[in-house]
Amino acid sequence: MLNETVWSFCIPATIKFGEGAVEEIGYEVRKLNGSKALIVTDAGIVEAGICNKVETILRDSGVEVDAWTKVEPEPSIDVFAGCCQYARQKGFDSVIGLGGGSSIDVAKVASMLTKYGGDILDYIAPPTGKGKKYPAPGITMIAIPTTSGTGSEVSPAAVISLPEQKLKVGISDNFQRPDVAIVDPLLTLGLPPNVTAASGMDALAHAIEAYTTRRYDQKIKPATPAERAIYNGTNNLTDICAMESIGLVSRYLRRAVNNGYDIEARRGMSLASLLAGIAFTNAGLTAVHAMTFPVGGEFHTAHGITVALLLPYVMQFNAKGDASRFADIARIMGEAIQGLSLKEAARKAVFAVSELALDIGIPLSLKGFGCKESDAPHLAEGAMKIQRLLVGNPRRIDLKDLEDIFLKAIKGEI
Repeated sequence: MLNETVWSFCIPATIKFGEGAVEEIGYEVRKLNGSKALIVTDAGIVEAGICNKVETILRDSGVEVDAWTKVEPEPSIDVFAGCCQYARQKGFDSVIGLGGGSSIDVAKVASMLTKYGGDILDYIAPPTGKGKKYPAPGITMIAIPTTSGTGSEVSPAAVISLPEQKLKVGISDNFQRPDVAIVDPLLTLGLPPNVTAASGMDALAHAIEAYTTRRYDQKIKPATPAERAIYNGTNNLTDICAMESIGLVSRYLRRAVNNGYDIEARRGMSLASLLAGIAFTNAGLTAVHAMTFPVGGEFHTAHGITVALLLPYVMQFNAKGDASRFADIARIMGEAIQGLSLKEAARKAVFAVSELALDIGIPLSLKGFGCKESDAPHLAEGAMKIQRLLVGNPRRIDLKDLEDIFLKAIKGEI
């Protein structure tokens, strides 16, 4: 039985942050008794020369290394299965996720299934999967992000696409959290503006959701014990991380989009992403991320763009549930709120986020992705199934509420 008055806080055993941090990857693998490592990445990271750099560092440290480079954006279950099969066959003792959230997520699952076997669907939550839990940690797993947004380097979750079912599902288990997170801002230099914008807004959403989700002692009881265990609720430590992340995104995202080689901006965004990841993987998320699952599954939209687009609409709805928190966000983002009522100040947070999104080229309507007003009801039904996230929403939300929010997002009526 979980004690409702106690909160917990989990992070990887080691976090290394700073320019040049990737140079210590060999040391970290050896420290964890690794001698044969698999790098899980994508073709773009190989082409950029980053994979070769990491391979060289590992070999110079006496670590045998190979690379699996078939990760795709929004990876399907077949991509996960292919990597897991390769890792098992070759007998690796360490897995390194190198790249964006997709590569890191695939590496997490490969780490677990290399040790425990089984089918990926065994570990996906019902009704899609069997909801089996891992008995203990997998083989050593190290995450090295090359984007600033997903927070996957500190997260216990992996997002998996099921194309035939037009679904995105996940495996969330604390044993799946990386052993080491190495965050080197230099690896993000030169990222294209669109990738920088989408990933940066994903980080902002993580921070805002983590800051506004229900407190650990004010939870609406989840439907199942498994859902209850996943959602912790906001607490003092997650608040500190989330607020700092919101401020960093507000200060640096426009600069990072405008100039991919602005090292100060890249460092700021790398830290913002890391802190947001720590915050949301402990506090939980809200309806924003729950609503991305059916949209991404049906219209194949990039996760970061979908999150960025939906964020202000859900904020507009949620601000009525806890206006003081949204007023805090407005203040942190630089909005002048002195003399305003709490309701007016909370509204300023919605404006600040919408303005930031527009400034960096994020659309404010789902129409551009082929989404029609007639899609709102079934998208709402899909989001309603993601109770593990909706349970933390700061304002009670039902099917009709979700449908109304989707309609506004489709029409672009902020």
